[in-house]
Amino acid sequence: MNFSELFIKRPVMTSLVMLAVVVFGLFAYRLLPVNDLPAIDFPTIQVSSSLPGASPETMATAVATPLERQFSTIAGLDSMSSTNGQGASNIVLNPHLTVVVP
Repeated sequence: MNFSELFIKRPVMTSLVMLAVVVFGLFAYRLLPVNDLPAIDFPTIQVSSSLPGASPETMATAVATPLERQFSTIAGLDSMSSTNGQGASNIVLNPHLTVVVP
């Protein structure tokens, strides 16, 4: 006796097994955790540059401004911010992301 022959000879048992599988599947489906708005970590790019001994004004005009001009040509860039200090400059880039929800 093979496996399929058992289900062919007993149609009532086959119907009850299928009903049990469907009911169990529906019950398990309702217990699945689903978030409406999942937690997404948006990527950021940080560019650090240094010029030892330079003042914050020099870092802004000689280092940060040319870099910002070049970074602004990047397609899909959402925002850009820079911080200039004594001999150091930090630029943070936030690319625009398209979130596709099925």
